[in-house]
Amino acid sequence: MSTTETSLSPSLPDRVDLCEVGPRDGFQMEETFIPTELKLETIRALAAAGLPRIQVTSFVHPKWVPQMRDAEQICDQLPMADGLDGATLTGLALNRKGLERAVDAGCRHIDLSIATHDDHSMDNANMLVAEAVAEGTEMVKDARAENCEVQMNFQTVFGYREPGDTPIDHVVDLASRFAELGVESISLADSTGMGNPVAMRRVVGAVQDAIGDTPLVLHLHDTRGLGLANLVAALEMGVTRFDTSLAGMGGCPFIEGATGNIATEDTAYLLDQMGVETDIDLPAVAQASSTVEQFLDTSFPGKMHRLLLHDATSKPAEASA
Repeated sequence: MSTTETSLSPSLPDRVDLCEVGPRDGFQMEETFIPTELKLETIRALAAAGLPRIQVTSFVHPKWVPQMRDAEQICDQLPMADGLDGATLTGLALNRKGLERAVDAGCRHIDLSIATHDDHSMDNANMLVAEAVAEGTEMVKDARAENCEVQMNFQTVFGYREPGDTPIDHVVDLASRFAELGVESISLADSTGMGNPVAMRRVVGAVQDAIGDTPLVLHLHDTRGLGLANLVAALEMGVTRFDTSLAGMGGCPFIEGATGNIATEDTAYLLDQMGVETDIDLPAVAQASSTVEQFLDTSFPGKMHRLLLHDATSKPAEASA
């Protein structure tokens, strides 16, 4: 390889782990209730397809997110403590009541989440960031007292009202504070899709310096079409864990216009083309996406799931005589 080629090929990790958040972040946006059995079928299919981590539900009040009203039923039917086909199963809790429900349901890997912008914190949790941080601190302590592993997710890191309206120093301070509490990982969410590759490198670099060996996760929404570009920027910074959603479904019910996460199939295909391993059976994930699409009678925004299914079902043309 020439010097020029080397300079144009930044070092990339050998493999990346994808956390499938479709059964939570994706399903929560659908008005039509997805039957519990279909949710379970989808989760099992995703685990069998090789997804190493799956967020299966969230413990929120059904008045605000009716789709998640069967959270306990979901967990009751899954080996939440032991995992499924090698996949770690997680549940999301947004407050202490949710955490209590998650623990009682058998979750031993719990995702916590707080806002970094006061306006979003009020819209999403009816409390200021300082109040959410105080509660989140106690929730981490409570979860660890129950021998639960905790990932702390920070929302709207790259902008809420407008790009960059959450100061980097504020994000760094929060990340450092929770890393010191002993969380398993820190997740940065581009909840509104306002991030761009330059901002991604700047914020990721600052947070990496602050949290040391604590793993960093990126949760990227594709609202403005920059999700995969932002993933590549983070990948070049050494990030090896990303949240994705089957076929790109999802969004946030408290952020107007928010669309889904980067699509699992699109992300894994891109990584494969770049020589980065994920060990995911893409046609199997595409089939799971298609099953949910058909039930909802809709079309999800991802691209590769339709191409993968087409390639799997099409037959080579007969050679002409």
